[in-house]
Amino acid sequence: MRSQVQRMQLHSRTALVRQWLPLTGLLGLMFAGCTPDHRISFSRFLETQRGAATAEADAPDAAEPRTADVDELLAPYRVGPSDVLGISFAGMEQLGLVSSVQVRVDRNGSVDLPVVGLVDVADRELEDVEDAIAVAYVPSIVRSATVHVTLVEPYTVNVLVVGAVTEPGLIPLRRDERNTLFAIVGAGGVSDAASGFAFLRRIREPDEEYRYNLRDPRQLRAVLSLDPLEDGDIISVEAAQPNTIYVGGLVNLMGPQSYPQDTEVTILQAFAAAGGVRTDVFPREGTLVRRTLDGTDVHVKLDLNRLACGQDPNIALAPGDILWVPETWETRVQDFINRNIYARAGISVNYNVTGVEYLNRAGQQSGRFGGSQEDISDPFGFLTRASALQGLQGALIP
Repeated sequence: MRSQVQRMQLHSRTALVRQWLPLTGLLGLMFAGCTPDHRISFSRFLETQRGAATAEADAPDAAEPRTADVDELLAPYRVGPSDVLGISFAGMEQLGLVSSVQVRVDRNGSVDLPVVGLVDVADRELEDVEDAIAVAYVPSIVRSATVHVTLVEPYTVNVLVVGAVTEPGLIPLRRDERNTLFAIVGAGGVSDAASGFAFLRRIREPDEEYRYNLRDPRQLRAVLSLDPLEDGDIISVEAAQPNTIYVGGLVNLMGPQSYPQDTEVTILQAFAAAGGVRTDVFPREGTLVRRTLDGTDVHVKLDLNRLACGQDPNIALAPGDILWVPETWETRVQDFINRNIYARAGISVNYNVTGVEYLNRAGQQSGRFGGSQEDISDPFGFLTRASALQGLQGALIP
């Protein structure tokens, strides 16, 4: 008799343990994986972004040129040493001279002409060179003469252009083209993959590198005002980072999202393209990971409810950004209930809602990011449904 009582007590204890096993699992999941949160707040992230934009706007240009410098660059070609000129004469047949001649400008900027000798032509436009040669012959040599000068072979320097250009390689540049802009044009222009930024490394300053945004008119003017390029200088056109956003975690469609260059994608648009967040659990937070210029990652905590309701700005993402909806103790509890309680009761918790439809529901946006007002009233999000409670009684009571 006594052993029968003991067996009954043991059976009762076993049944009690079985009933409390789900709660034990819940408690274990609630505290599992609790690690320090190193993410910064969304408001702090926005402040740092505004501060960086202000600092960039207020920063002085590296080499702000005068208007006169740009005017000189756009002026007609000026003759210099090592240029080869073609000179044609008319009206000097009585001297028995040839009607045309090719001469090279010497290192001192002069050309050696028949009868008159050296004529200074350095740093003069072709029209002024014609006048200087005519003055050398008229009226001391001939009563009148007509002179025509052409640039046969300009002196060039060779610079190396690499990166996101159409035809990379050694590019010859004339005396009036020795700047970064003409070098890139000589390489066929930037390719579709270019970011708009270019790096200049000079042969005489191998340890210095200059970076310019060619889409900024002020910085473009600064590039044009730099000292002329020399043989061996290197220009590298930066390739743009692929416009890809990575979305993962508790979303319906994890994976990369690729867009055309210069396409602006916001946080909510990226979530919508990922099919929305999962609706069998109710995640409230997300993480934005952004790579900074110094190569480090910034982790930003996002409040999904505030974003969906418009309380936090729906900012544009940058290429390479990662959006992650992490598991939390709350989502682990909800997932545990789905797997171990609802599944036993025969209740389905798979809500068939698309991401775009979900994000556009005003009623759901006014509550949790992923639930309704009825869901909010329950501590676990869904246990107060009458059908669920009825099913739980049959599953938990032996």
